[in-house]
Amino acid sequence: MGKLQLKEKPEENGTTANANAKDSAPAKSEGEKAADDDEIEDVGAQSLLNKLIRNNLVNTTNQVEVLQKDPNSPLYSVKSFEELRLKPQLLQGVYGMGFNRPSKIQETALPMMLAEPPQNLIAQSQSGTGKTAAFVLAMLSHVDPNNKYPQCLCVSPTYELALQTGKVIEQMGKYYPEVKLVYAIRGNKLQRGMKLQEQIVIGTPGTMLDWCSKFKFIDPKKIKVFVLDEADVMIATQGHQDQSIRIQRMLPKNCQMLLFSATFEESVWNFAQRIVPDPNIIKLKREEETLDTIKQYYVLCNSKEEKFQALSNIYGAITIAQAMIFCHTRKTAGWLAGELSREGHQVALLSGEMQVEQRAAVIERFRDGKEKVLVTTNVCARGIDVEQVSVVINFDLPIDKDGNPDNETYLHRIGRTGRFGKRGLAINMVDSKMSMNILYRIQEHFNKKIEKLDTDDLDEIEKIAS
Repeated sequence: MGKLQLKEKPEENGTTANANAKDSAPAKSEGEKAADDDEIEDVGAQSLLNKLIRNNLVNTTNQVEVLQKDPNSPLYSVKSFEELRLKPQLLQGVYGMGFNRPSKIQETALPMMLAEPPQNLIAQSQSGTGKTAAFVLAMLSHVDPNNKYPQCLCVSPTYELALQTGKVIEQMGKYYPEVKLVYAIRGNKLQRGMKLQEQIVIGTPGTMLDWCSKFKFIDPKKIKVFVLDEADVMIATQGHQDQSIRIQRMLPKNCQMLLFSATFEESVWNFAQRIVPDPNIIKLKREEETLDTIKQYYVLCNSKEEKFQALSNIYGAITIAQAMIFCHTRKTAGWLAGELSREGHQVALLSGEMQVEQRAAVIERFRDGKEKVLVTTNVCARGIDVEQVSVVINFDLPIDKDGNPDNETYLHRIGRTGRFGKRGLAINMVDSKMSMNILYRIQEHFNKKIEKLDTDDLDEIEKIAS
């Protein structure tokens, strides 16, 4: 009887209720419980966080790599939005959003997306490069406002990401009120038998599939543009990949397929090829993080308390600019932020149990300089560019689930400093033979010397921090 499992009944929107899953899960060992306290990266939440904290486009000098479906076709790129011959109300919307000129990826992607006949596209670029604005502009351009039925579908992996993209559609379409938008998301219940009159539908895969096939609110044969956003997040969620493919199979042969992803691992690439026939492919190379401009030190301690004492000694030096302190678990991050606050220091805390909107607010305060020191877990190791950060402290060294050095996370963590060609400083706290061994292996991996720091002599730190 212990092996008997009851499957929950699927909900109306195509997702599965699993509220009782934790009750039927087997008991965890002490080791597994400890691992649960580590920060588990939620790719959907991380993607939404990146969208929320990017007020402006990332100023990238990285090259755009283009693979055309027809290599003999001339490759067009634009340097201004006027060259795209947009409808005046859309041009007004673009400028109203603060876009003065197309971003790197928009220069190449927009002429392909707006071409006649339509061209399919697979595009890879990091958050903040303008891909959402690009496909929103394509959808708004292809819509015929005189036809009162859905013509564009946009699928996002989560409810929150769908709402975020919807906001971009509403902003860009501000001066084009004839075009209407509806959300195919949980909780948006429609009467059976009705037909949608909105031209753009944005939603999650389960609900979108139900609206197309089960409830027939949408006639998929009339769809002109199908956008699949955040494909890397999509395939990390069980069921979404299959649901997206089922939606795509209902669409007409001449429907334009546009797929976007921040990363291009093999699993994402295989999925993209199944969804998008005969594509043009655009890749924006990611910014390479480097340790060349970062001075690295370590501090020898014997306990967590000694690490805190060493941190207190160097606190005055690091708050000349702004600093980020990384911990391995939420528990340690909470304890450390509390101890620093009790000593009268002003610190901000960022960890995974916070709502995404709360995290974004903390990052904004830190970016605006309202807090000088941010205590965080790995949830903050990637994608946050704060120009003033000149010091990163690893209160705990990054290790993987097997206790080995996590070199990639180390690079991402200390890569928060030394950005934009400036000098940076990384200080690693070492409190055992094991963590010293981890540090030696990190040093070996990057072939970069990590020097011992005497906390009584902080002149060098103050020099770098300032």
